[in-house]
Amino acid sequence: MVRLIAFAGVVALGVGATRADTPLQQRQASRRTQLVIVVDGLRPDYVTPDLMPRLVGLGRRGVVFNAHHSVFPTVTRVNAAAIATGVYPEAHGLLGNTVFAPAVNPVRGLDTGSRANLEAIAQADGRLLTAPSLGEFLQKSGRKLLVVGSGSSGAAFLLNHTVGNGAILHHEYTRPATLAAHVLEALGPPPAHATPNAAQNRRAVDAYLTLGLNEIRPDLTFMWISDPDTTAHTHGIGTALTREALTLVDREIGRIEDTLKAKGLLERTNLLVTSDHGFSTHTAAMKLDALVQPFVHHLPDGSPDIVVTEGAVNFRGGADADRVAAIVAVLQRRPEVGAIFTRPGARGGHEGLVRGTLSFGVARWNHPRSGEILVSANWTREKNQEGYEGKTTQSGVAGHGTTSPYDIRIPLMAAGPDFREHAVSDAPTGNVDLAPTLLRLLGLEVPATMAGRVIEEGLRNGRSAPARVEHIAETVRTPDGSYELTAHVSVAAGHRYLDYTEVKRR
Repeated sequence: MVRLIAFAGVVALGVGATRADTPLQQRQASRRTQLVIVVDGLRPDYVTPDLMPRLVGLGRRGVVFNAHHSVFPTVTRVNAAAIATGVYPEAHGLLGNTVFAPAVNPVRGLDTGSRANLEAIAQADGRLLTAPSLGEFLQKSGRKLLVVGSGSSGAAFLLNHTVGNGAILHHEYTRPATLAAHVLEALGPPPAHATPNAAQNRRAVDAYLTLGLNEIRPDLTFMWISDPDTTAHTHGIGTALTREALTLVDREIGRIEDTLKAKGLLERTNLLVTSDHGFSTHTAAMKLDALVQPFVHHLPDGSPDIVVTEGAVNFRGGADADRVAAIVAVLQRRPEVGAIFTRPGARGGHEGLVRGTLSFGVARWNHPRSGEILVSANWTREKNQEGYEGKTTQSGVAGHGTTSPYDIRIPLMAAGPDFREHAVSDAPTGNVDLAPTLLRLLGLEVPATMAGRVIEEGLRNGRSAPARVEHIAETVRTPDGSYELTAHVSVAAGHRYLDYTEVKRR
């Protein structure tokens, strides 16, 4: 299993003190700031002294979480929404990097990397996210949320889509728009995208270190760094250019720490570094569109009645139970297909509506906007030519999105006045836990509607790690036993984390 490297000098998390919610602690929290750096596509085994010495150093002075999870589907915008809301797709409603929004486009999927597409969804449906976000909570308390980023315009937008009294400083746009001229004057013209994407990454960091610290003075900042994702998609995991991208990102993290220290701000800044998903080498075997195509009917206007968006199969005009079952039966026979999820079955539990599938509930994907089938490519632990484990049957050079542990397991480390020092935790955590933890750090109430938990075991004044972590396996199979699917799940403090799935065929 992929893990963060073992840091010298760390100690296991032990019994903590009381919760950090006394009036004095709340006043102290109000004087501190929070910076969350999302390094897109960062695998735990990238974080080594050779490639990322500054990030290793940050972990050594703070706390490293060795069992941190991406939210499935393990793609950027699903996790941006989960980070912003503290809930899973079943509640926030942003179901993929490409989604089916028939009120906007009834015949094809929409790329959620586009801010314009997200705004169109919000206008058509009345809401973009169907759960309240950190930006909204901070606005109600008079706090500011700043987003800076070099990733897609959609990812930045999802982190603070209501903006409120905060801001988004992105190389493609600025919110509020009244700041645009000032941002252009302060930062200069946006550089072009490249691999590695060093110039756009540097501009995002500059936006925080100059306009953020000197003028906006946010209570919470989300910084989205597009590498190594943008480079690894094209050049692959562990290649020379991807290693260069990691080193350049690490230098930016060092520049952030050095600048905060020079300004006397490091000791009152809680700095968290994580990712949106892991990364796998691709073998280009699974073609979901082609597998579904024989089952497509055409409506009176000639358009297809099934729309495939990434791993989701969407039926227009309502589900056809017989065709859903028939599609699933074909997918279960294909070795390149991994986990298959369908709507919750009448029997309840972890099996889906179709025998041998897992319920959407296991993936936390059961939302009114969901399709009828959700599919993950299959995976292996095989190494690529650079020696990095993890291959999936998706198209392209390398990427993410599956239930492979190499896509799900990601780094999380934190350092600052509210975090333990020289510590490591093996308790499971997830991107869905970041929002409630940040609210705690800001001295704000954590709403009961959030599915994530406060990561108490990492906080200086938090409770100890969960006394027991349970690892369970939930298995379903076809009536003839030819396809067997197992979800491996960790449970801590009553919270479930999908570790990975595995398929056996005979």
